[in-house]
Amino acid sequence: MTRPPLSFRRFAAIAVKEFVQMRRDRLTFAMMVGIPLIQLMIFGFAINTDPKYLPTAVVLRDRSPFARSIVEAMRNSEYFQIVGEVASEDEARRMLSLGEVQFVLNIPEDFSRHIARGERPAVLLEADATDPAATGNALAAVSEMATSALRHDLKGPLAQFASGPPPFDLRMHRKFNPERITQYNVVPGLMGVVLTMTMVIITALAMTRERERGTIEMLLATPARPTEVMLGKIVPYILVGYVQLLLILAAAIIIFQVPVEGDPLVLFGATFIFIIANLSVGLTFSTLATNQLQAVQMAFFFFLPSILLSGFMFPFRGMPLWAQWLGECLPLTHFLRAVRGVFLKGHGVSETMYFMWPVALFAVVAIVVGVKRYRQTLD
Repeated sequence: MTRPPLSFRRFAAIAVKEFVQMRRDRLTFAMMVGIPLIQLMIFGFAINTDPKYLPTAVVLRDRSPFARSIVEAMRNSEYFQIVGEVASEDEARRMLSLGEVQFVLNIPEDFSRHIARGERPAVLLEADATDPAATGNALAAVSEMATSALRHDLKGPLAQFASGPPPFDLRMHRKFNPERITQYNVVPGLMGVVLTMTMVIITALAMTRERERGTIEMLLATPARPTEVMLGKIVPYILVGYVQLLLILAAAIIIFQVPVEGDPLVLFGATFIFIIANLSVGLTFSTLATNQLQAVQMAFFFFLPSILLSGFMFPFRGMPLWAQWLGECLPLTHFLRAVRGVFLKGHGVSETMYFMWPVALFAVVAIVVGVKRYRQTLD
């Protein structure tokens, strides 16, 4: 007697078995639910390609009503948020270089006097154009704002200037990426993205593979301490990370012709801290995962917010405040600022460490957690 091609009883038994297995593997089930929810929340609420309320500093050398009207017009705009006055142009450019502000408005001396004479004085607006998408709409909006900023102040003998072009010359300087070339922003950022993806996944798989193959018992039989085993596992991948760095750096210079304004040695030092941070995360994940599939799932659970909330794909300041707080907790966010600073702004050691100390702190915490979890795994 031949068996029927499809038995509902056998089919139901296999399906029940899979549901039982899914219930036991709670981590995988949580990833299946958690990753879509993260994507929904980030793409639905956090992603914004039209950032507004961008921090703006003002160098105000003329305190006339005309100058205050221009500042107030920018303040009332949705694109600019005046964070304060600075005493000198050097201080303003330092803030612009470190990313503390996105724009600097410079109103010269005797601004009102030149307007009264009909001489059209120049007003300078400097923008950090490292990411062209973050400043494009704001610069377009300020051009329209300039035509109406002084309309209510031009009265009496100055009424003749109320119609026609604005009585001052608005000059916009896009700093660090004046030609608005997207590759100048994206290609350096790829260093952090590639290193995050490979370092976390490779390390997470390395330790989990030891457990699956049973070779972890060989490590337990050796006199090696947990810290020594961890370092032995991590060091080869540091070299792999530097190979990736050199490949991307060569492609950036030769193929995409991205300028390198800073010292490459500063970039290598910052990359070392970043690699250690990501390897420590991968090692911690390997102590939590019971198999390689779970290790990969946890790695992607870390990688997805990193790439979306770091400012690599979308303007960082376009995200809501809660998403920016989450992004500040991720090492990729700070590494991207450091890398773009070395490439496009010529940052040295002090400026780079301004961005990298949170990554170093993250690495220390991740190493401590990894060592503690690894000791528990060996015990």
